[in-house]
This record gives sequence, structure tokens and C-alpha cells, in this order.
Amino acid sequence: MADDVAARMRDDWNARAVEDANYYVAFGRRDQSEDEFFETAKGVVRGIQGELRHLGSGNRRARRALEIGCGPGRLMRPLSEHFGEIHGVDVSDEMVRLARERLRGVAHAHVHAGNGAELPQFADESFDLVYSYAVFQHIPSRDVVLSYLRETHRVLKPGGLVRMQFNGLPQSARQYDTWFGVRISAEDLIAFAMEYDFQVLAMEGISTQYMWTTWRKREPGWRSAEVSSRAEIHRITNAQNSEPVAPNRGLFACVSVWMRYLPADVDLVDLEITAGNRKARAMYAGPPDESGVRQLNAVLTECDDTGLMPLELLWRGKPLCAPAVLRMIPAGPAVPRLLSVTDGVNLLAGNRIETRFIKATFEEVEHADRFAAALDGDALPDVDVFCTDPQSRRYEVNIRLPEGTAAGPHALELRLGRRRFAPVGIDVVTPQPSA
Repeated sequence: MADDVAARMRDDWNARAVEDANYYVAFGRRDQSEDEFFETAKGVVRGIQGELRHLGSGNRRARRALEIGCGPGRLMRPLSEHFGEIHGVDVSDEMVRLARERLRGVAHAHVHAGNGAELPQFADESFDLVYSYAVFQHIPSRDVVLSYLRETHRVLKPGGLVRMQFNGLPQSARQYDTWFGVRISAEDLIAFAMEYDFQVLAMEGISTQYMWTTWRKREPGWRSAEVSSRAEIHRITNAQNSEPVAPNRGLFACVSVWMRYLPADVDLVDLEITAGNRKARAMYAGPPDESGVRQLNAVLTECDDTGLMPLELLWRGKPLCAPAVLRMIPAGPAVPRLLSVTDGVNLLAGNRIETRFIKATFEEVEHADRFAAALDGDALPDVDVFCTDPQSRRYEVNIRLPEGTAAGPHALELRLGRRRFAPVGIDVVTPQPSA
């Protein structure tokens, strides 16, 4: 089964790499320039760089990193400056060829053709970091994804770090292909982490397509160690800003708990956070800053309570520190916002519509079934609405233009129930064929 999946992945991704590697890797638009292509990686690179602080301030030149699914080297090139040696593996021979060309000037970067499920070319306990982005969401087999995770555990040094992205959306298909790959839930990832003695340090974007997790490899049995803590809460702020309050529901119902003397063994699996009498979901345990303070982020359970709430933290069932007080305020009304309108396929094209599709992204939407769209005053019947993030109530509204839509400027009108958004000017580049 794994061999069949690998053969399919290799054939499909070789074809995509020959057709337009930058487009299929970055999914921005076709025929991207090299500068545009590497620009699309900046946000992902910053996220990985931020987690490297978990490795401490040791000698970077002594560190080794591995990327699973490196493609043409979009992440390897900027991340290479943080390691003395960096490796990438990809199932596509054509992607490997492109990566070697782009990394030719980076002597300590090495790219390998992989077998699509395992990492046999790498020794046990040989890497400080293993990372992956926009790879597992294209693999059509759950078994193959789990095989890569087991191999990650094998090649990672004790204390080494995992930073990986998965598609955490709900299951929606009986069969997956090499573009729309399998979906893995946060619960499944946590169960795997516990089985293989990983310390879970981040679980962000749960139930979204871009769910990120950070793990540290620990010694077997580390969770059974005796609990001992002198931790204390330094301050509490909103996780979205520095304000010392949180609303009781909605986009900003999340907190950052800044901790002194937080035990190194604390992880999201064994940590319980409650605000008042409601549990909060821990999502991030950051590395210590220069003063030793660590950040714990948590999403609050929606409620009707307001006022001063006791915030309590339990670790392995015992109090982690003395309780503190969270000021919870009434949430204001949800205000739906139109975040962007782009071409539905070539996302970097903006409102220059180069295909038959338009993608509009909204946030804080409560009644997604009330969306409607019109072009120059004429209703558009082919509108598909999809939730991409339940926490922020973010939705994508995908609109297919009618056959025969003329090239040139048009006014796109969007409505959510009785709320009308300002018309958005779009430029249809190629006239659509007549029916």
C-alpha cells in the first residue's frame, strides 16, 4: 500500500513540478518570479524560527535540521542560516532537482530523493529539528503520515524539536488523492505524541487546514516523574494584545498567562486551565525569554459570565501555582469583516480575476447561510461557503463567475443577511467562453 501511494505521489508531484513548481508549492499564482516565490515563505519561516528558542542558545553550527517534503527549497534556503547542516527529503525527483539548483550556493544544505514514507538514509538520533509544512495535507494515506511521524521520532535527538503542519479540518471524503490529502485531528496527534513520549508545546489552529504543532522528544516514562513546582503567574493579558482583559466569547476570548519558574516538563497534555468554573484549552507553551518568563496561551470556553474570575492551573492533577484573577468583560456584538477578495486560484493576483473563480474571506461571521453575491447588480447563483476557522468564525466564500462574463472592470457586491458590504472593484482579465 505504501509503495502504491509513493508511486502516485511521485508521478503526480513530478508532473506538477514540471508544469509550474512554484505555483503548486506556494499556491499563490502561476508563473511566480523567484522573489515572489520566496516571499510567500516568510510567515512560515518566522513561525519555525520562533520555536527554535526551545533549543536554547547553543552553537548553531552544531545543529542539524531535516525538512520532510522540501519541494524546491523554499523553506530550506532561509532556514539554513540557523543550522550547521540542513537536509531536505522529497518524494518527487523533479522537486529534488529544482531544490539542488536553488541551494547550490549553500554548501551545508543537502537534498535527498525519498521513498515517500520513511527516512532510511538518516541515522537514529541525528537531528535537532524535524519540520514540515504543506506536505501531509497532500498525502492520501493516513498510514503514510503516521510512518513519517514514527521515523521523525527515530531520527530526532533526545530533546530535539518537531514543528509540523497538518490539515485538521473535519473528515469530508471517503477517498483522498495527492492534492486533497488526509486530515488528522488534534486528538489523534496528541494520542501519537503520548504514545511516543513527545512533550506537546503547541497545538494551534485546531480544526483548521493549517493546524500547527510543536513537540519535544523526551525519554520514555518522563510523564511519570514526580510533580514539583514553584511556578508563579507574573501577569495575564489578552492573547491578541497586551490588554489585561478578555471577552467572554468571540475572536478575542483567549489569554496569555505569563509564568515565572514554569517547570521544563509542563506540556499541553498534562496542563489544565480553568477560568471561573469553565475550562480553557491550552494551545501554546512558549520558550523562556531573557528573564526566564514563559508564555502560556489558552482559548476560553464561551460563556455568559463576566467580572473577576479566578484563573487556576493544574499540572498532572495538582495545582501548578497559586490562582490569579482574570477580568472577563462582556463581548461586543460580532462585526462581520471582509478581509480580502482575490482570484479563487491565483491568490497573489488579488482582485485581478484570472480564472473563473473569486475567493472572498470574512471574519466574525455568525450566520454563514445568509451570504449572497451579485456582479454589477445581477445575482450570482454559484456561491459556496466554507468555514476555515471556527474560533475566529472565518469563512471563505467561493464564487464561480457565469459563463460569458466579459473581460474588464466589474463591481462585486457581497451581502450577509441585511448587511451590505461596500462594492469591490474586480478586473476580469480573460472573457469567459459563452455557453
